[in-house]
Amino acid sequence: MPASSANLGPGYDVLAAALAMQLELEVEETGSFSVQADGLEVPSDRSNLCVRAFETLRSADGISFRIRSEIPPAAGLGSSAAAIVAGLLAADHLYELAQEPEDVLVRAAELEGHPDNVAAALYGGFVICADEGGGVTATRLDPPQGVEAVVVIPHEQVLTEEARRAIPDEVPIADAVANISAASELVLGIQRSDLTLIGRGLADRLHQPHRAHLYPRSMEIVQEAPRMGAIGATISGAGPTVLVWTFWQSTGEVMKELNERAGDWAEVRRVPFSPMGADVPEL
Repeated sequence: MPASSANLGPGYDVLAAALAMQLELEVEETGSFSVQADGLEVPSDRSNLCVRAFETLRSADGISFRIRSEIPPAAGLGSSAAAIVAGLLAADHLYELAQEPEDVLVRAAELEGHPDNVAAALYGGFVICADEGGGVTATRLDPPQGVEAVVVIPHEQVLTEEARRAIPDEVPIADAVANISAASELVLGIQRSDLTLIGRGLADRLHQPHRAHLYPRSMEIVQEAPRMGAIGATISGAGPTVLVWTFWQSTGEVMKELNERAGDWAEVRRVPFSPMGADVPEL
């Protein structure tokens, strides 16, 4: 399952992209329940997200779970979404339930609380999510040509609940209009691989300004990214990770400057946008 970056600037709880960092889940009928997580700081009982998702479809009695993940937790990179989708698809595959992807998406969104990260983990590429009268849908777009991703992952974590509390219940109409405009330009820019539209479309007035006090150094990178030669940057999900959007010819220079700025408080990784979503191989 790939990692994911949600919101993408103006697309709060609507837009997301899959990133080429993976969570792998292996399940096996062994006759006893166990969770092996290769040093990850995750529960080893039935409260584990992979197991919880699995058990919405079938009991985990007698099942062994082995989890490996490159996705840092509580960083805004969709670690919980990847775990949920992995657990659901593992149960579906093991018991030959033949669920449609749309069914998996609805169940995953219920467990996660919002659809953007789980849709990106499931389908790959870029996704546009909607709640159609209680039914969640997602439309997939291919990653734009020549556009790459660099993530700046601070060592400090920010809880999603804290980040959500920072957003006001009401926003000025001008801010709402600005975000509709930017999100429209961003989606069109992704579809056309138009760097100018993408750059303009990364602007946000709905959530990032209200969360800036939670990760001021991350927001400074968002604001300075175009001056470094990047197309732009966005807070990844609830943060504090920054997703820096670059054109491939500029990625090396942008990474050099990001490493200088990150110093010892964050890790910089080149992580391509992933066209591939969830994959269930036979073992």
